[in-house]
Amino acid sequence: MEMVRYGGWKNNVRLLNRDVELIITADVGPRVIRFGFFKDRNIFAEFKDQLGGTREKEWMIRGGHRLWIAPEEKPRTYELDNSPVSVERTRDGVMITQPTGTISGVQKKISIALARKTNNVKIVHILTNRRKKPVTLAPWALSVMAPKGVAIIPLPKKIPHTERLTHNQEWSLWGYTDFSDPRWTFGSRYIFFRQDPKHGPNKLGIAHREGWVAYLLDDMLFIKRFKWLEGCQYPDGGVNFETFSNEHMLELESLGPVVTLEHGQSVSHEERWSLHRNMPPIRTEADVDNFIRRLV
Repeated sequence: MEMVRYGGWKNNVRLLNRDVELIITADVGPRVIRFGFFKDRNIFAEFKDQLGGTREKEWMIRGGHRLWIAPEEKPRTYELDNSPVSVERTRDGVMITQPTGTISGVQKKISIALARKTNNVKIVHILTNRRKKPVTLAPWALSVMAPKGVAIIPLPKKIPHTERLTHNQEWSLWGYTDFSDPRWTFGSRYIFFRQDPKHGPNKLGIAHREGWVAYLLDDMLFIKRFKWLEGCQYPDGGVNFETFSNEHMLELESLGPVVTLEHGQSVSHEERWSLHRNMPPIRTEADVDNFIRRLV
């Protein structure tokens, strides 16, 4: 762990093992702005015109990975994260803490731990109610992926009609969701969703019980793992995973259950990341089975 300059910011935490590095902003946030192999490209998107900025009067996407409050609404979800955060060293990484939001009354924290000998990251998102009144929300973890890659989303195992008559999937659609968009490929076992600079907003939400999604960028593969908790209420029609893309990026978003927090209570939401390189081309569902499943 060391403090470094990055993207125009003077204060950033750099976590490095023998293969990969994470860079977490301290002048704004909480935000992981970079995850990549040492001296290689960032798997996350970076909005160059927003790097290095602080104390803007409007919310800035910037890129990287962030923590939001669900369901999406203004102004609460878009509460500013453009000011310095505190950095506390932990056993395997750092805890990043944002001052309590003046709009939401919620304090955001992200704990980031990088494994010493593998390209694995444990990232825990924490929301704490600091206001006197109860607040109802869900933690929302959004990874803004670099352009021109493809998201790979597993579907549930098929069940014969004779074995189950009721549905086993829940999807949420938005007013701009468009399945005729050529970025989508709906297979038997996987959904492929490609980022394309020529196409605008599109989005899909899924009650995702398979536990992982991936993003392939050339020969580099990012895997995001997260849980589905049975019996819990999830936002946006009951989904715990959403993917959104526009001309500039693609987001992989996981969500925790909706909870009501009394004063001082917290809720946490965990993701596990891994990064892999030298991947062969992934063009078919068989390619996913042969080359990605073993990594999951």
